[in-house]
Amino acid sequence: MDAALLAAAVPAEAGQSLIEAGCGAGAVLMQIASRRPGVTLTGVERDPAMAALATENAALNGAAVSAVIRQGDVAAGFRALGVEPADWAISNPPFFDDAAALRAPAEGKRGAWMADDGLKAWTDFLLKAVKEGGRIVVVHRADRLADLLALLGEKAGSFAVRPIHPFADEPAKRVLVHAIKTGRAPLRLLPALILHDREGGKHTPKAEAILRGEASLGW
Repeated sequence: MDAALLAAAVPAEAGQSLIEAGCGAGAVLMQIASRRPGVTLTGVERDPAMAALATENAALNGAAVSAVIRQGDVAAGFRALGVEPADWAISNPPFFDDAAALRAPAEGKRGAWMADDGLKAWTDFLLKAVKEGGRIVVVHRADRLADLLALLGEKAGSFAVRPIHPFADEPAKRVLVHAIKTGRAPLRLLPALILHDREGGKHTPKAEAILRGEASLGW
């Protein structure tokens, strides 16, 4: 679900470039490739096995030309990749950076769950990975919203925040955050997305349309 939400929240245009920090097996990049033809995609992944899967997925989905996967560690910084900043920098960072805060995940999933170098390493990478005036999009835990705004706010602004609620009568568990590097417009809190409907189907019509690639989440 997080991958689908992030992909739906990237209205990139043909001819633009995008970098995803921590692309895993390429789920977000492949959805963007389908949704936004003509966008040049770069995925950064430190796990060699996941990077190889992302490369294979790009080939299987006919995106080998538009999507390039680079093995690299966010903690090493953006400049270590030796690539130019992009129009878009996006990420679904690991949700935890304190190993004592949760039961340890399986070793194979540790990289996806634990931000070993903290959330700041991820926001620093995104801020360097995007051009002046470029756009950053992050999906993360709702309870880290203040941290995200503070960290990204060091060099970005014009924030837009969309809360993601599991049900209409429950607090948001996720947030989508959009920022513009060097942006100065006031923060905007956008209408929430509700994922599930207690009265009927598994997902609300809006969430179902997003999962099927039939709807987007604009800013």
